Amino acid sequence: MSTLAESVKDRLSKAGRLLSQLKAEPRLDLIGRVERVGDNVASVGGLPEARLGELLLFDRLDGGEPVAGIVLSLDPDLIGCAMLDDASCIEAGNLVRGTGSVASVPVGDKLLGRIVNALGVAVDGGPEIEATEVEPVERPAPAIVDRDFVDTALNTGLLVIDAMLPIGRGQRELIIGDRETGKTAIAIDTIINQRDTGVVCVYCAVGQKTSSVSQVIDAVERYGAPERCIFVFAPADDPPGIQWLAPYAACTMAEYFSQRGGDALLIIDDLSKHAVIYRQLSLLLRNPPGREAYPGDIFYIHSRLLERAAKLNRERGGGSLTALPIAATEEGNLSGYIPTNLISISDGQVVLEPRLFHEGQKPAVNVGKSVSRVGGKTQSHAMRKLAETLRLEYAQFLELEIFTRFGGMVDQRTREIIEHGRRIRAVLTQPQFAPLSVAHQVALLLAIDQRLLERLSLDKVSEFRLRLGPWLNEHVAEPIGRINTAGELEPRTRLALVTAVGELVESLNHAATAPAKR
Repeated sequence: MSTLAESVKDRLSKAGRLLSQLKAEPRLDLIGRVERVGDNVASVGGLPEARLGELLLFDRLDGGEPVAGIVLSLDPDLIGCAMLDDASCIEAGNLVRGTGSVASVPVGDKLLGRIVNALGVAVDGGPEIEATEVEPVERPAPAIVDRDFVDTALNTGLLVIDAMLPIGRGQRELIIGDRETGKTAIAIDTIINQRDTGVVCVYCAVGQKTSSVSQVIDAVERYGAPERCIFVFAPADDPPGIQWLAPYAACTMAEYFSQRGGDALLIIDDLSKHAVIYRQLSLLLRNPPGREAYPGDIFYIHSRLLERAAKLNRERGGGSLTALPIAATEEGNLSGYIPTNLISISDGQVVLEPRLFHEGQKPAVNVGKSVSRVGGKTQSHAMRKLAETLRLEYAQFLELEIFTRFGGMVDQRTREIIEHGRRIRAVLTQPQFAPLSVAHQVALLLAIDQRLLERLSLDKVSEFRLRLGPWLNEHVAEPIGRINTAGELEPRTRLALVTAVGELVESLNHAATAPAKR
């Protein structure tokens, strides 16, 4: 008994010493109450110090883990919040606690190769992400003095874009078109083409079906470098608050690499759904509606996101963040509210047309309506020199082709222009998951420039395009390597490419005219 009593006495003595070392300090808890809740939004009173973007914790009826919400609107009496989880266990009168911190996500190399939600939580069934750094999802865009000129190409591997609508690292190029016209396909090919460039790709799916996102991930895993990609997934059945937050979280994850001197590519699929989600949240929070029932700040929510894409100067590390937002139109209407907003924010747009898509021209890019405001300044010397007249020749062909459909008599020069244009169109048609290197694109442009394809029948051009890559790798591997490395087209290299392309044309012609063996 004496031993037990001494043991208890020692424990009480230690507990007394620990209590004497504790300092009693006041702690301020910001507590409000739910005034209204429903449809994954809540109105909260009693938190006058809350700020936009702050995370709030809502007590549950069953006493479980609190449910998080994010502040979207501030009124003198009530705060509008979007719930980031299931709100069915919350009722009016529940306590709400302010955290004093804004929404943040983990960033860093640990996210590469993973599929995460808008809060940075892994949803691919893998281990929990143990990131060492956390950064806010809302950040100011780089100032003008922190930016540099966009002068380096971000090649998509698609000849129609890289030759006539070049995209630079640090640019914001909008991909826009009707449903089912290949917008996501262009984004996938661009990601695949970065497999050997060192560019980190962040793909953000907002309001998409799980099956559609699975196809994107499978394609990147099969043809690209998924270990240098991050997939941010906010499916259509997630709460609207999560879907609204996803593009900002994805941008923060991409900015981590650009602000450390690297190059990052951000693809948001798509901002039209994001705008609809924000309209839904705003109407539920009883904010005043504007044009087409969108809130008045719909332009601002996208501009503050896309303006974060930039080419940083040397003092800031020299990194770049390129944004390829995707937007959907209805019946090709580019003058809609959201399309016009996004076009005015971005540095150019790639416009896709259903008519071209159904005619088999893929990518279905309407070159006349598409534009890149950075232009040829980002292209390599070899590409820029050969692509100078391509767009003009192609536009001239499209105009003449319309007139010849009426069946009128045409002269020899017009026939030559039309035959040349048809071969340009055949070369610009490109299968999916097969992006071209710079050297192979230069070889195709040389074939167009030197009128070598006029020696082939039109139905042989697609075979020529498919066989060109292996043929060049086999016969002129050294010049191909020089073009891919330096981007220059020296006279000696040009002659070697023209000779190799001419030999391929002759071999195809010989195979077509050779008598069939019995």
